[in-house]
Amino acid sequence: MARGDGHLSHDLLPGEKGPQDACGVFGVWAPGEDVAKLTYYGLYALQHRGQESAGIATSDGRSILVYKDMGLVSQVFDERSLASLRGHVAVGHCRYSTTGGSTWENAQPTLGGHEESTVALAHNGNLINSAELRELVAERRAEGYANGGGEMGRGNTTDTALVTALLADDPDRSLEAAALDLFPRLRGAFCFVFMDEHTLYAARDPQGIRPLVLGRLDRGWVVASETAALDIVGASMIREVEPGELIAIDEDGLRSQRFAPAAPKGCVFEYVYLARPDTTISGRVVHEARVEMGRALAREHPVEADLVMPTPESGTPAAIGYAQESGIPYGQGLVKNSYVGRTFIAPSQTIRQLGIRLKLNPLREVIKGKRLVVVDDSIVRGNTQRALVRMLREAGAAEVHVRISSPPVRWPCFYGIDFATRAELIATGIGVEEVCTSIGADSLGYISEEGMVAATDQPADALCTACFTGVYPVELPHASRLGKNLFETLPLDVGGVSLGVGGGAQDALTRP
Repeated sequence: MARGDGHLSHDLLPGEKGPQDACGVFGVWAPGEDVAKLTYYGLYALQHRGQESAGIATSDGRSILVYKDMGLVSQVFDERSLASLRGHVAVGHCRYSTTGGSTWENAQPTLGGHEESTVALAHNGNLINSAELRELVAERRAEGYANGGGEMGRGNTTDTALVTALLADDPDRSLEAAALDLFPRLRGAFCFVFMDEHTLYAARDPQGIRPLVLGRLDRGWVVASETAALDIVGASMIREVEPGELIAIDEDGLRSQRFAPAAPKGCVFEYVYLARPDTTISGRVVHEARVEMGRALAREHPVEADLVMPTPESGTPAAIGYAQESGIPYGQGLVKNSYVGRTFIAPSQTIRQLGIRLKLNPLREVIKGKRLVVVDDSIVRGNTQRALVRMLREAGAAEVHVRISSPPVRWPCFYGIDFATRAELIATGIGVEEVCTSIGADSLGYISEEGMVAATDQPADALCTACFTGVYPVELPHASRLGKNLFETLPLDVGGVSLGVGGGAQDALTRP
């Protein structure tokens, strides 16, 4: 996975993608502070959650300005653009697309509104009833709510644009009232951070599938996808935003309401791979969970070997745990080039066959003649592991034993991780022995579901493990109403109604 913070794991081969997380969201309410810069740093800390586009919206109490573009946070913003984003409240977003293609029109925050007020919204997660919401937008428009299009009128094809349109289509209803009415109707995973001219809001789906935390500044409040983003701006962690909770922050302070009872089903893959190792989720430091997964893996799949080594960087904590538990020395058998990322020029076919060498190079003296245990967090398509095993053998490894700190990924995620399709997942329909043969390893061991869950320190019934088990905690609609590009194939009938945003907000959406 090419990750903008330098964590390169499954994207070790040019064009080889691993599981991608939906997005990172950040919001701040802090009069007197440089909220645009705080948001920039917050997004920088969340860059691993999405590298396709980035955006920030700010309000000075009179109007909202949104600035967004394709690329990494550090590519989209500079001192000049941040200086133009003034105010006391801001929301920010870094995106990996899970609904709607990777285009400028689909970058976030999304903007909507009417003459009375404007809303800017950032979303992490993925809704599974988007088709139903689309019908609701059309219904509302038929009832005369002409502002019900928002960015959809500019070609935005995301579930986020639908939510923004439905939140901001009625001038007689407050944003808070609209949210309390709409959010119980949403299905799937959502962490929303949104704002009008005066107030910052945050909401999390009743299952709490994706993480969202609340932090305190000396002169304000912060909401972010991960605690690592609180750390970077000097905010102290207060608590998690509860599943089914809507928080509002303004000059009167913080208030909280429930729009649905909590039924926790946190994504276990956040612990395995997605979250930063220095993040805490539900009281468990992610790095500790990963080290414990490595220990469990050593107990479940021991092997006689000379060296335990990680696939940098994603396999490192689990490899440390495996080495601790097994007593086999830990070592670095691979050197990583940190600068091969999203901006890398696509290689020709000849260079593509060298593939993995662009990002990883073996330390021959460490590897030669050794029986190796190679630890990674997941196998998705298997291409990277196949190339890696071959490279280690060419460098003189006597044996290569692959150990994986998650069970086989056999099912797609509909809640905000873009895995390969079932047809592309190497573990679909074949056993561990066949996968082992396919990647060319001497042996292959995956952690058990029980071992993985135990390492998170969470109750099993409070986690979503659908990508491993096929058991989905939020019931899925018919396959015809699911899919990343659902709305590219079903154009929205605007019925002659202008979908432009009123209240001067149209001019506030700036494209670099």
